[in-house]
Amino acid sequence: MPTSSAGLIRTDIPARLDRLPWARWHVMVLVGLGSVWILDGLEVTIVGSLGDRLTEKGSGLELTASQVGVAAAMYVTGACIGALIFGDLTERYGRRRLFMVTLGLYLAATVLTAFSTTALWFYACRFLTGAGIGGEYSAINSAIDELMPARLRGRLDLIINGSYWLGAAAGAALTLVLLDKDLFAENVGWRIAFGLGAVLGLLILVVRRNVPESPRWLSIHGRHDVAEDVVRGVEDDVERELGRDRLPRLDEPPIELRQRGPVTIREILGVMLRDHRSRSVLGLSLFVGQAFLYNAVFFTQGLVLSTFFDVDSGSVGLYVVPLALGNFLGPVLLGRYFDTVGRRTMITASYVLSGLFLLGTAWLFHAEVVGATGITIAWCVVFFFASAGASAAYLTVSEIFPMETRAMAIAVFYAVGTGLGGIIGPLLFGKLVDTEKLGPVTYGYVLGAALMLAAGVVEWFLGVDAEGKRLEDVAAPLSARPAEAAG
Repeated sequence: MPTSSAGLIRTDIPARLDRLPWARWHVMVLVGLGSVWILDGLEVTIVGSLGDRLTEKGSGLELTASQVGVAAAMYVTGACIGALIFGDLTERYGRRRLFMVTLGLYLAATVLTAFSTTALWFYACRFLTGAGIGGEYSAINSAIDELMPARLRGRLDLIINGSYWLGAAAGAALTLVLLDKDLFAENVGWRIAFGLGAVLGLLILVVRRNVPESPRWLSIHGRHDVAEDVVRGVEDDVERELGRDRLPRLDEPPIELRQRGPVTIREILGVMLRDHRSRSVLGLSLFVGQAFLYNAVFFTQGLVLSTFFDVDSGSVGLYVVPLALGNFLGPVLLGRYFDTVGRRTMITASYVLSGLFLLGTAWLFHAEVVGATGITIAWCVVFFFASAGASAAYLTVSEIFPMETRAMAIAVFYAVGTGLGGIIGPLLFGKLVDTEKLGPVTYGYVLGAALMLAAGVVEWFLGVDAEGKRLEDVAAPLSARPAEAAG
């Protein structure tokens, strides 16, 4: 139990959270928080699958291929800015408040997207939608890692981030119906798609109301009594479900923390650029590689299929569904090995294998030896591994920095990495597809493969073996340092 004196607390809350056996409470947290990635997948895939339809006459927008790339870049730009703004607010006001606010912003912007009549309106709505999703990345990933047991943190984080692809599959399947001109007019179906995303967001908002604030955050920010109440309530729920004898004894010693206010920008920069410089290089490398690959390929997938393989815009979803399922199966089937074989080996393997397979895909594409089905199968193999690696990027930056900087660390690396890879990628690929030539698009695939291979090499040399370890052992909290000195 925690004790305190003059702002110094001695607490066993982290150890008590990590010892909990799997129970319904964990499922509730995963559904309430992790399901937002389904929304993100739905958003990105709908735009990717609708890209060609939005360029057609009568769609109500009549964008060019380059403008579709601009819209994608605006979404990612909003996500980067939203991550930074809401990441800072998450550290100041808590995980729970912010993951409610960011979801609300997403809902409002998605509804407005459905009423777009001009490219400028569409751009603005995509920017605001991205801002809501970017804020979710900071608040949700930090909350999940602080609530889940250490022994399961890797696989759960991968599965949660991988659930993005369930939304992608759902979005692709929806477009098969909504883009059917016999069912919906050209300027109606794509609007309904965005409206359905808002309905799903409302359901998640209801479930999320039952998710508590992170006890770790509460303890450090002067509310350790509330944190104790939260943990005691969780333990009571688990005991009622599984029985008192199923609650393991505490083996980890308590830690000392000095309660403090929000972390400052100067402290964050000090942690990233001085105390954990190599970890910062690692996080940036992982994020840039996966962000370029994913945003470049998926935001323009519909355009590639229609431009080079003569796939009708209404049939693009048929090719997106299997690709999305392959992406989901990667984290699900490989996730447990990130907790057993280890982070360094599995992340390196995921990035390197996806890079090598993408080089092979580029060759097949340029040689014109495969059709739409063949290129989709090749993409499935690439992204089976890339998806696990991309999910592990979020896990990595959430684990390897101190508790007080966790949300901002996720925000910074997401913003910088995604800004470099996720904004440049769609803009570049939109221009490459506009040429309607195989060579330029092939070079784009080769660039994506090179970034993934480079990130895999960086992981091998700079990776952190965080599997099974308490977060406070992977990176000591900033507030623990003066507490230890005082002790």
